[in-house]
Amino acid sequence: MLAAAQTVADLARSVAPETEAGRALAPELLDLLRSERMFGLGVPRSLGGTERPPGETLAVAETIARGDASAGWCVSIAATSGLLGAYLPAAGAEEVFGDPRTVAAGVWAPRGRAVDVDGGVVVSGQWSFCSGIGHASWLFAGFVDPAGALKVAALPKSSLEVLDTWHTTGLRGTGSHDSVARDVFVPASRILSVVDGPPPDAPALYRFPVFGFFALSVAAAALGNAFGALDDFVELAVGRSPMGSSRTLAERSSTQAAVAEASASLRAARALFYSAVDEAWEAAQGGSVSVSARVALRLAATHATRTARSVVSSLYDLSGGGAIYDGAAIQRRFRDAHTATAHFQVNLASYELPGKVLLGLPAQTGQL
Repeated sequence: MLAAAQTVADLARSVAPETEAGRALAPELLDLLRSERMFGLGVPRSLGGTERPPGETLAVAETIARGDASAGWCVSIAATSGLLGAYLPAAGAEEVFGDPRTVAAGVWAPRGRAVDVDGGVVVSGQWSFCSGIGHASWLFAGFVDPAGALKVAALPKSSLEVLDTWHTTGLRGTGSHDSVARDVFVPASRILSVVDGPPPDAPALYRFPVFGFFALSVAAAALGNAFGALDDFVELAVGRSPMGSSRTLAERSSTQAAVAEASASLRAARALFYSAVDEAWEAAQGGSVSVSARVALRLAATHATRTARSVVSSLYDLSGGGAIYDGAAIQRRFRDAHTATAHFQVNLASYELPGKVLLGLPAQTGQL
């Protein structure tokens, strides 16, 4: 999978300007992602998916994001939606994922409301940040049921209106437009609860903390983007001499120190990231994942994303005037890094819940 991911990353890098301009993955990139089954990493094998371990899926997404952050983001977010195949009743899971070409987007925030009807519910709502909705055929959409419980419905995209809302600073290629449902019937077979979790006999992948996986998927794309920015900067520094200087950027001692520090920061954040993933994965294979391991996942995800932003910002500053023009790769990396840290799973407030646990204070840990 990693070898295939590198092939995808190379193409993603070459078509990144097209992906950004179109606010959707470039057609040839989308075709390659589908043919390499990169959107099915989280889907159960029983449904035709690849059901890869968390560390492998995240490494694939990181590798692709090193080529282009939007592409890596779409792969990792599709993986989180694929996990929900194990949460659905069997009939619903087969309906959604029975076609191996299926890609599902997902916004689990309860932005919808439902009323009970015979055989299911009727859902209405509007969901923002539907990453990949342009190439998806289903949306996992959060809603509040008539009893006040938080649920998720699998909605066919054909039942939705997709609004052209994704006009953003960064991650433009994710095409994360709003989606609207108006009185859409959802049978009971296509309703699940991420709060209650998967069936007790679910394979180990689906016992891995799903909310933690969601945060990690954001962080994987951010890490890949930052390593890609480092690649871009090294290429720039070797060939560019600042105005009035006979030395290239690479020959300056200040540049050398900054690049070394950036590399060390990213590698340290990455090591913490995969260490936390490995610890939780080992626990999931043996049964349940402890609160402390879940806390470690959330800390690692937030730390990685925010470290990545800091590194990209420093590289952007070092790049000088050449970075400010549209079309400069380091400028796109900068915008993508700052957009990633705006995600609620990895913003500054996401440190608060782990901090409560670490301090021994009362905390709601159900969504760790």
